[in-house]
Order: sequence, then C-alpha cells, then structure tokens
Amino acid sequence: MNLDLPLGSVIQGSLTKGLEVRLHPDVSVEDMRVGKFLVIRGTRSLFFCLLTDVTLGAASERILANPPAMEDSFLRDVLAGSGTYGTVQVSPMLMLTPSATQKDLPTIPIEPKSKKSKLASFEAQTSTDLELLPVKTIPSHFSQVYEASEQDFHTVFGWENDPHRRNFSIGQPLDMDVPICIDLDRFVERSNGVFGKSGTGKSFLTRLLISGVIRKGAAVNLMFDMHSEYGWEAMQEGKKVSTVKGLRQLFPGQVEIYTLDAESTKRRGVRESQELYLSYDQIEIEDLKLVARELGISDASLDNANILFNEFGKSWIIQLMNMTNEDIKMFCQEKQGHQGSIMALQRKLLRFETLKYLRSTCPFNYIDRILESLDAGKHVVVEFGSQSNMLSYMLATNMITRRIHASYVKKADKFLQSKNPLDRPRQLVITIEEAHRFLDSAIVHQTIFGTIAREMRKYFVTLLIVDQRPSGIDNEVMSQVGTRITCLLNDEKDIDAIFTGVSGAQGLRSVLAKLDSKQQALVLGHAVPMPVVVRTRAYDSQFYAEIGDPDWGQLPNEEVFAAAETAKADLGF
Repeated sequence: MNLDLPLGSVIQGSLTKGLEVRLHPDVSVEDMRVGKFLVIRGTRSLFFCLLTDVTLGAASERILANPPAMEDSFLRDVLAGSGTYGTVQVSPMLMLTPSATQKDLPTIPIEPKSKKSKLASFEAQTSTDLELLPVKTIPSHFSQVYEASEQDFHTVFGWENDPHRRNFSIGQPLDMDVPICIDLDRFVERSNGVFGKSGTGKSFLTRLLISGVIRKGAAVNLMFDMHSEYGWEAMQEGKKVSTVKGLRQLFPGQVEIYTLDAESTKRRGVRESQELYLSYDQIEIEDLKLVARELGISDASLDNANILFNEFGKSWIIQLMNMTNEDIKMFCQEKQGHQGSIMALQRKLLRFETLKYLRSTCPFNYIDRILESLDAGKHVVVEFGSQSNMLSYMLATNMITRRIHASYVKKADKFLQSKNPLDRPRQLVITIEEAHRFLDSAIVHQTIFGTIAREMRKYFVTLLIVDQRPSGIDNEVMSQVGTRITCLLNDEKDIDAIFTGVSGAQGLRSVLAKLDSKQQALVLGHAVPMPVVVRTRAYDSQFYAEIGDPDWGQLPNEEVFAAAETAKADLGF
C-alpha cells in the first residue's frame, strides 16, 4: 500500500464518539484492521488516530435489496465506491499543532511527487515548532486519512536509542516493521499491570519488560517468582519442548536468585542461588489478615490474636502453638480472651508447619540481605519452588514486601530532609503474580500492596502486577495503574476492569476484543503517548543477542539517526 496516497475522507463524527471515515474506491475494506494506526491531516493539525471499527455501507437500500449475482463481477466493480463503500471508525488520540499564530496550512496534493511521510510534508509547509498535544478538537469535513508511516511512529513513540529517554521497544505495529517504544522512566514511576487470560504469554511479556528495565537501568527489581519462570530457564509453550533463558542467564552479574525451596532450585540446575528463610516472630497480625481466607481464620480469632500479641509480643505464635487446652483456658480467664476462638486460631496456624521456609528462629535476618542486594543495584528474584501454593506465596510475599517498604519509607524521609542526591533511594519495582489475591476489594486496605498502589511513587516503590482476572482487583487500585499492557481477555467484567478510569474506553473495547490469542497486546497509559496495538517482541535468541550487545539500542545508520534528531528538534523534545 502506498503510504502517500489517502485511504479515505472524514465524513462525520465527534470528539467523544470518534470519527467516521469513508474509504476511497480504490481502498479495500479488507486491508483495514482494528487497532491500525492512522493519521488525519486537518487544515491546521495532524491527528494520530486508532482504528476501532470497520463497517460496510450502501448509497441505496435498493442495492441491498437486489444485490448483484455472484458471477456478475462487472456490476460489483461498477457499484464499488459509489453505490457500495466501506467506512472505518477512528478515535483521535493525539494532535500535532503549530503555534496559534501560524496561518492555515496548504493541503497536501493527492499524488505528491516525493515519497515523504505526512509528517515530513506537514513540517515542510510550516516555519514554526510543532507540539504533540492531547486531542481537544477534530479535523474538518473531508480531511484526508493516511496510513501511518515509519516516521509517524517515531514521532509519537520515539526510538530505542534516544539519548534523552530510556526507551524500550515492546513490539511492532500489526502491519509494519517499526519499533513501538515505551518510556521506561515513566513506566517505573507508577504501578503497572500485565493482563491477559491464561496462555496469552503474560509471563514472557513480563520477562521482556523487566529485561528492558534492567538493561536500561531504569530501576531495581524485586520479583516474586511463583512458578519459577523469571530467574532461571523456563519452559516455552508450543509443540516442541524447549526452554527460554531466565534473567539470571541474561544478566549474570546483575540478577540474584533467593529461594524458599533450596532442594527444588538445585534440581532445576540453578547456579549460585541463596537460601531464604523467615521466622515465626516476623509474622504480624497484618500478615494473617491477608491469608485469613486461605487459612479459614475468623474475625473473632484475629481479634484474639491481638490479645496474644499484646501479651507475648513477637513470640506470640510460638507461645500459642506450645499452649495446651488448659493453658489457653487459664489465659482467657486472665486476659478476657475467647477460648473457642483462640483454640481455633491455634489449629489453623498449625498449617504453617508445612511451609519449608518458616523457622522458629533464624541465625540472621534474610530480608536485610535482600535489601542490601537492592541497595547495591542488584535485581532480586525470589523463587518458591514447591512452596508455590497460594498460602505460602501470599504469606512470604506480604512479609518481605512490608519490611522492604518500611525501609524505603525511612530512606525517602531521609532524602526529603537532606535533599542530598546521594541519599535518594533507587527506584524499586516489585513484581507480583495472581495480583487480585492481594488487591481484592475486601482486603486491599489491609495489605501493603494496596498501600503501594495508592501511593504511586511517593516512596520510590511501585508494583508490576501480573494477573488474568483484573476484575478481581479493587477499582481504586486499578484507577492508579499507570500503564496497562493487556493481552486477549474474554470475560466482560475483566475487559471493563482494564478500562477503569480510561477515557474513550468504548472504542478501545472493540480493539481489545479482536486481539489474537498469542503475541498481541493493547498498550495504553502513562508510558506511551497514546493507546496502540502491538505484535509483542519475541523473547528468543535474537532478543538475547540484542539485550546482551553493548551497542544495543543504536540506530542502524547515520541517516536514520539524523532524521530522528531532526524530528525531535522540530517537535521540541
């Protein structure tokens, strides 16, 4: 398809509901794909748009009532473009506008002699700087619509080697081989989410994103690896049984693995992992509230847990487990506890004895070791091995995160007081799977993860939540998720949750519903200028070579670099 020839004309629409574009007779409706990136050239502005729907139209009901015969191709050709036509619905997302003093711009000829992009033709006719802005108006009737060129993509999404930004290519458009970049600095400064139903490649996409964060040095990462997929090699889905590299293999000097199940980790051939143990005296009432549903602990038992804590302090769980029925009876008589509730709590807590990583006492504080690694700029993967049941995962993840967050709060307060750049904490991204278990509306206000999600980056800690059921996440938390990278979802409730707090959600719903089940995602939010559908970058040997190349991210030649620098300067970047 010739990128310099218009696809159609704007015939009607509105700012809130989108624009209707009638395709020109020589443009096949079958070439239009939901999620396609289009450019509309208005009288004074360029509009970058997303195609959200495709429809067929007819000039007369008589044509539809008496359609041409199947073998009458001549009549179909005669009707095409006049009697019958295709239309597309587009949603303007960004606009490129000269200063208010700039005069109306001349129109682009239908058949330009040069092969410049719409942006290049647009810039050639202006003598003022241009600015990329949110859409606050729409183009006039019969404005021409074009397919986006490579330069148009670079204008909106940048390029991977931008010296002023930590850009990272997450994939490509559906119909072009040009990188779609996210701004990693903006990505890590808010909590983010990777969503999609089971089997759509969430884990590979998450590993890809974290690789970019590590390679570009945007933040340090703490990953709670429930299914042992991030640290060391993991199985690749498909007909052939094969494995893909883990982060430790890609970044051997930068990633450390801590394991809650040393035997499982050794069986997998993981090298140089460190054991991680937690003690009963590190478990607090807030940790129990998170796993109360898993353990079947009632509110009455939790109230009595507070009585035990007030009496015995941090050793209250050990004291409770060692109590006899007579001891519990005497304790309740003295401290006004409820005997039945405390005995029920004792029975429930006995399940902790099945967790391999829990000890009565530990020789030292393992969480402090993790903090030391993070402070040194190391990225930490916590593997669970056989301890990957929900009780084990939720308990350990909450205990570790709560203490690390508390440490970051102290560091942030110190930095705010001293204003010394050396005191500034490293930005930390915490990755959790099955996030709806931690961020459910019933418990989100009692967990450290709800606190982090609502704080945004106040204390230099954000979340990367990975989940297949976003509808299970509290709406307030979802509204704070900065960037949402969503693979295919089928459940209506999950789709509604993705667009919580997103304007123009109706058009984007149709885009999300039409994604392929593999290697496609809708990216929207804080780290990208506008929503875009991408073919996600493959996590394969080519990616291994690129991520490990010292010159990775450099433009292929000086000509492209010069063009990109010129565009950036023109746009005021």
